Amino acid sequence: MAFLRAGNPSEWTVIQGRGVWLRPPLHNDYGAWAELRTQSRAHLVPWEPAWPRDDLTKSAYRRRIKHYQREARDDLGYAFLAFEAEEDRLIGGLTLSTIRRGVTQSAMLGYWLGLPFVGRGHMTAAVRAALPHAFETLRLHRVEAAVQPGNVRSAAVLRRVGFTEEGLARRYLKINGQWQDHLLFAILAEDWMTGEAQR
Repeated sequence: MAFLRAGNPSEWTVIQGRGVWLRPPLHNDYGAWAELRTQSRAHLVPWEPAWPRDDLTKSAYRRRIKHYQREARDDLGYAFLAFEAEEDRLIGGLTLSTIRRGVTQSAMLGYWLGLPFVGRGHMTAAVRAALPHAFETLRLHRVEAAVQPGNVRSAAVLRRVGFTEEGLARRYLKINGQWQDHLLFAILAEDWMTGEAQR
């Protein structure tokens, strides 16, 4: 997996993976994004924070982009849309958020995949492609992720790319209006380097 970047990490970034590629969201992605999110709503709602009433509107999308740009400028988080490489179709999204510097050097990984693309290995490829960006470009030491115990597919993605399950956090995140338990996963820079060396 390779990444291309211009200037610092908050600027234009394209991440190439196996069969997928990622880049920051743009204003002109709204149509494809809104269509895929609408099509996948029932599939995504059980695993995400409650959707605001105006979530799929163009104005809400513009606010979302401004938030992502501000987070990147302040080195607090980085958002990407994921595309299927063969046909350049939007398939989902991925974020490295809640970045903590100082003695921690960590971030939270989040991702979503549109319903038509579930079960094809795309999100495994996207997460695997994002890790060099996290560890080499952003110089993080630790990437964490939280998954509801019932979200078997998401937990499998993390295990496949080298994350270790570290425990259960009770009522950890408010998902779809309810506080939910989550399994906590993490991968360290040295875990990733060892895995890359073995591959």
